[in-house]
Amino acid sequence: MIDKLSGAVPMALSVTGATKHYDSGFTLDDVTFDLPAGYIMGLIGPNGAGKSTLIKLILNMIHRDAGEIQVLGLDNLADEEAVKQQLGIVFDSSYFVETWNVNDVERVMAPMYPAWNKATFASYLAKFKLDRKKKLKEFSRGMQMKLMLAIALSHDAKLLILDEPTAGLDVLSRDELMDTLHAYIEDGEHAVLFSTHITTDLERAADFITYINGGRLYYTGPKDEFEDSFRVVKGGPDELTAVKDIAVGLRRYDTGFDALVRAENIAGLSGMEFTLEPASIDDIIRLTNTGEVSGTKEVL
Repeated sequence: MIDKLSGAVPMALSVTGATKHYDSGFTLDDVTFDLPAGYIMGLIGPNGAGKSTLIKLILNMIHRDAGEIQVLGLDNLADEEAVKQQLGIVFDSSYFVETWNVNDVERVMAPMYPAWNKATFASYLAKFKLDRKKKLKEFSRGMQMKLMLAIALSHDAKLLILDEPTAGLDVLSRDELMDTLHAYIEDGEHAVLFSTHITTDLERAADFITYINGGRLYYTGPKDEFEDSFRVVKGGPDELTAVKDIAVGLRRYDTGFDALVRAENIAGLSGMEFTLEPASIDDIIRLTNTGEVSGTKEVL
């Protein structure tokens, strides 16, 4: 878990025991993590893992069944209006009327935020090359994302929540977004929760990782520790028996297997003919979602 650093760094976001039950049977179950101000956290997991449910709970778009969520020390239910003044949101698709232009968007959004800064908004429009008079239906997906980001950054939001913002964007647009996020947190007073399937973005930008799988928290903590906690073991079919009992994820092939093993258990394989490789974020997600190994998932 992320250490609260003895109170030295304020928490931008604290989620404690967040739980949501659906009639379908899916449950986001007792999720707890902290995001300190001044950092970027990657929120990862396969489709249907519960990432969107968690974001909706933070935004109070759906009501939780148990737990507590605080944004900058404020309860997101009891202090909902004050909390939402501190939030900037970028979704994976535009939430504005297609026939509006950028001036229409500012006319509607600015009165919602007492801290709205017209000059800041104008500077981001210039930086992102967004035409004020162009209708939003003529914007590319990347331009729509940049407009949402410009809005989020123009009312001094302290916590920025991004839900799959880079899906479908080209490399240059993704690089521009990463640069903007790093500049945003530089003063130590802002933080980013970044939900994405594009793990190369996390490799570049994230300080922390929170991994949700099947509605349960699998890991939360520093990104480097997440990757260093595992190794990928590769071998032939005859060597599988020696690895299976310690694997937390496994994928079989006709010619052999890939197994995900906790780093502290690697010593048990000494003297055997295996190939050991570092585990990437992609490897960890891929090998913990095969269904081959059960009963081994736990919070680190």
